[in-house]
Amino acid sequence: MPAAMRPMQLERRDDILKDDAAPRPDDDFASEPPELGLPMADWDRYSTRSLDRAAKAHLARFTLGVTPFGLSAKMFNWWLHLAASPGKQLQLGEKAARKALRLAVHAAQCAAPGDHAPCIQPLPHDRRFRDPGWARWPYNLIYQNFLLTQQWWFNATNDVDGLSPREERVVSFVARQLLDTVSPSNFLLTNPEVTQATLAQGGSNLVRGLQHFMEDWQRSIAGKPPVGAEDYRPGRDVAVTEGQVVFRTHLLELIQYSPKTESVAAEPILITPAWIMKYYILDLSPENSLVKYLVEQGFTVFMISWRNPDAEDRDCGMADYLAAHRAAIDAVGAIVPETKIHAVGYCLGGTLLATQAAAMARDGDDRLASLTLFATQTDFEEPGELQLFVSESEVAFLENMMWDQGYLDTTQMAGAFQLLRSHDLIWSRFVREYLLGERAPMFDLLAWNTDATRMPYRMHSDYLRDFFLDNKLAHGQYRVGMAPVALRDIDVPVFCVSTTGDHIAPWHSVYKLHLMTDTELTFVLTSGGHNAGIVSEPGREGRSYLIRARPRGENYTAPDEWRAQAEARDGSWWPELAAWLSARSSARVAPPATGAPDAGLAPRGAAPGSYVLQR
Repeated sequence: MPAAMRPMQLERRDDILKDDAAPRPDDDFASEPPELGLPMADWDRYSTRSLDRAAKAHLARFTLGVTPFGLSAKMFNWWLHLAASPGKQLQLGEKAARKALRLAVHAAQCAAPGDHAPCIQPLPHDRRFRDPGWARWPYNLIYQNFLLTQQWWFNATNDVDGLSPREERVVSFVARQLLDTVSPSNFLLTNPEVTQATLAQGGSNLVRGLQHFMEDWQRSIAGKPPVGAEDYRPGRDVAVTEGQVVFRTHLLELIQYSPKTESVAAEPILITPAWIMKYYILDLSPENSLVKYLVEQGFTVFMISWRNPDAEDRDCGMADYLAAHRAAIDAVGAIVPETKIHAVGYCLGGTLLATQAAAMARDGDDRLASLTLFATQTDFEEPGELQLFVSESEVAFLENMMWDQGYLDTTQMAGAFQLLRSHDLIWSRFVREYLLGERAPMFDLLAWNTDATRMPYRMHSDYLRDFFLDNKLAHGQYRVGMAPVALRDIDVPVFCVSTTGDHIAPWHSVYKLHLMTDTELTFVLTSGGHNAGIVSEPGREGRSYLIRARPRGENYTAPDEWRAQAEARDGSWWPELAAWLSARSSARVAPPATGAPDAGLAPRGAAPGSYVLQR
């Protein structure tokens, strides 16, 4: 630094250290702390802000990454508005009296012999009270009282003057979680199924339950997978479709699968999975592998396998993932030259792919033949109950936690997802395994679900802020390179799959792709959830789906109207996808060679590669 500038810098340092120095909005120091001789990252680490970050990061380890501050503020706001609403209070008092009277009448009816219909029914998805024992006294009154109380709290947390719909959903969610902790199904003496099992087995079920709890606790603190997951190892039991890793960067490996037919469609398929989980949900056991199915249908299939990041990857952002994804597209183009690509994306991978496709369309890059999206949101205005965990308070809380460790850990991600369905994913397991002493059987999809990956600090922060909080992709404000991208620029046919039971990407939210594209769009709504609805192999019983294609230029149809007009079909939607891709492929050709050694894309090892095995 020139000597002439040093007195000015020292004077500024002295001003900053004065307690009475008034901050100036345009002070260069506000945006350029490196002038004091520290890089930006080090300034953040050693400034007083680091104390706030460290305290919140430490708290986040106890709350599994869920902020107590934003939730507490919303609960207090609800209480204030309710306290200032005498009419609502009168209504709630009246409802409480009516529910008490309903329960008293039901109790009197139950005193008489015979079967008696309950005065309130559980919600369709609530399986806690399906055991016949709940129909006997006194358990019938206990669970009916709980359901009436649950209904009253729903009324108390909704339709409160002054609260926004989102605030009401948050408050209602918190109340439901608190009620679930005291559900009569969770306790030995108030759960007839547990009581009967304890009496019949002389308490041995509780002994087994304690053993299960200790085993799970020891595995958890040791970082081991759940019991039985070791029977589903990638490359041995799952992810066994034959192939080779033909390309590798710091963030991904590219797998090319071996052909199983004498001729293949000229256009290859490139699958982009979500980087929040391992790729092999689409290549599970041989009988339910989408990759194997597509290969057997005569397609050349490529799969991206994302790296499991660690603290050294803390500064990898969305731009880095997009660049790595573009490199994978380049590699596929080098292996199968002079042909377009059928691009497929799943969940977050689909959001990344849609962003990439919009950027390619903007830049005049026409290498994509079609776009297929599984359970993918491109508009995050109404992302379902997951939005309860995406607020400024929650994102800042997560950023502090990730700043401290460099990534979002798998257990911290699982905490939020489990809370969305706590009575299914937390309390039902507690009752089944620890009170009844019965281990739930492990299977491939469940084992995969426990094999999560970490998410880098910068990337996850970018994703939450740009996509969830600001919804920039839907508004045409998300920038790739030096300019924003717009999904309306995508000009290739689109095949979009959503599921009826998806609580992560609700189908009404996924359906909004109709509003953001003008191209040909085939929409499929299938039975099942976010994962099980996608892993829907032919031959599985109980599967069905709705399908309807929107030609280019057709007027918009609202989602519920679409559902009434769509054609209902039984079975798996996988054959529908294969037929759709075949119809948009140009010809049948001989299978391409594995890799392209002349382009530096020689095989580097057998599938599933090394990144999928990282812990």
